[in-house]
Amino acid sequence: MSDTDDDQPTSDDQRSTDDISFADLGLRAELLASLDELGYEEPTPIQAHTIPHLIERRDLLGQAATGTGKTAAFALPILHHLDDDRSRGDAPSALVLVPTRELAMQVSEAIFNYGRHVGGGRGVRTIPIYGGQPIHRQFQQLERGVDVVVATPGRAVDHIGRGSLPLDEVRMVVLDEADEMLDMGFADDLEAILAATPDERQTILFSATMPPRINRIASKYLTDPIRITIAKGEGGQDTSSIVQRAYVVQRSHKAAALGRVLDAESPTAAIVFCRTRGEVDQLTVTMNGRGYRAEALHGGMDQQQRDRVMNRLRDGTAELLIATDVAARGLDVDILTHVVNYDVPSAAESYVHRIGRVGRAGRSGVAITIAEPREQRQLGNIERLTKQKIELASVPTVADLRDQRLAETTERLATALERNDLDELASAVDGLSGQHDLRSIALAALRLAHDSAAAGPDDEMHIPDARRDRPPRRNGRDAAPQRDRNGTFEERARDNDEATGFLYITLGRRAGVRPGDLVGAIANEVGLPGRQIGPIRIADQYSVVGIPEREVERAVSVMNGSAIRGKPVKARRFVEQGDDGDRRPERRGHRGSDQRKHGRPQRRD
Repeated sequence: MSDTDDDQPTSDDQRSTDDISFADLGLRAELLASLDELGYEEPTPIQAHTIPHLIERRDLLGQAATGTGKTAAFALPILHHLDDDRSRGDAPSALVLVPTRELAMQVSEAIFNYGRHVGGGRGVRTIPIYGGQPIHRQFQQLERGVDVVVATPGRAVDHIGRGSLPLDEVRMVVLDEADEMLDMGFADDLEAILAATPDERQTILFSATMPPRINRIASKYLTDPIRITIAKGEGGQDTSSIVQRAYVVQRSHKAAALGRVLDAESPTAAIVFCRTRGEVDQLTVTMNGRGYRAEALHGGMDQQQRDRVMNRLRDGTAELLIATDVAARGLDVDILTHVVNYDVPSAAESYVHRIGRVGRAGRSGVAITIAEPREQRQLGNIERLTKQKIELASVPTVADLRDQRLAETTERLATALERNDLDELASAVDGLSGQHDLRSIALAALRLAHDSAAAGPDDEMHIPDARRDRPPRRNGRDAAPQRDRNGTFEERARDNDEATGFLYITLGRRAGVRPGDLVGAIANEVGLPGRQIGPIRIADQYSVVGIPEREVERAVSVMNGSAIRGKPVKARRFVEQGDDGDRRPERRGHRGSDQRKHGRPQRRD
């Protein structure tokens, strides 16, 4: 199967999806009720083409970009069969594999929301399992019983090895974003997981691209699959009337950068989207402290509170609405001029839904994204979906804001000069004219007006520009770095634009660790894209991996207690020893005599 440039999806059948409703797809009434409550009106092309086949228990190989509605395409069939598939015990009946923790949480939440009415109103028991979360909590959730597990491959293999994730009763397995999982080094994990599931399972594989390795997996693990391709951008919302800009800053500077950008943009009304309720509440306090009239909106508020907030936004009492995606679903406010993503959504479709708040009914507007350096790859995914370039801009500087305020003050002054109601102020000017010339009086008045317009406690703060060049693209996708396994650390480190730090991992060649294992584990646990990981050196007893210097401390904290190839990991910073250029792990506490025995780098006194 190959990419298609046609506007219509291609599949083993060529049914038209025009005027198809969710009810036409054969879904159970409980699911239709949930979709109606969530405000879903009609299926996207990928949903209309796949759901009927999946309800019939067919294996499926689907090619569709992020943002085309794949989650509902496989989630709804899982829930449609859930009552029939529930085992007598509490083992999961469906397993969904995804590349990142963010996507695991998002998919699990979507399945929960779609399945609220299944099982006679009992709902669906679904959990995400991923690295970086205490594994004992996941043990407890799995022991209590679960219907659907959404997992990253590395953590799934870990649970399978511990016997805490039984797959004997699994009837449906979904590989979502399969090409991303392969890029992150999860190929062996995927094969191990599939081998642990029953042979008679239904298998669904979705991928944005179809390289030969995807087809090899499909031919090995799928049985007579339906093949469906959705043209890139198919079913997406028109965002051509929306100006899209992104500002790349470190996480610690995000709030200050947002204030600086809003000062420059001067929106009439704006929605600022955050991931969590806590972030909404915290940012609302911060923006009110900057002098903005901000209101919070999230799922922890009752309907009366929500109505009060929306009325304040509509009547102009509030100018910023800081909200979560769920709380803002379905909102349509005519006066909105700006939408702000305080993060880059993990799914490109979420981005399109967010910025569409200012692109409805022919309205234009501005979409602003405050991105961290590690999120730039996600911006590329969004560009491919919307087929529009997102401008990477610099956060306005103190000088920029001063120039803008001076221009605004000058404009207000010019407007005042055109009015005929200045005579009552003439006595003040006449009283000063004997002591000062008219030019000095005018400059002093301009200074007062300009100073009154100045705002923002962060005006004098320096906000570093954290932008990095995007990696070169190959065939419409970000190109993965080509690692020279024989290159030295010094050679490899100089190839990176960003300062490189080094992570020491207590597993090496004797534990069967390979470069792909390290890349996959760090990408999954720490949340780094694969292109930011390297160089890699694997010794017999340990491994050393280069990652961005700014991420080393966090990586040490997250990786400690994780597992690679089912074996527990300890991690610490790897530092220079001295002028000889040798490096070794930075240790706290007692001297590592076992390291000396195995010839590992020695601890510096």
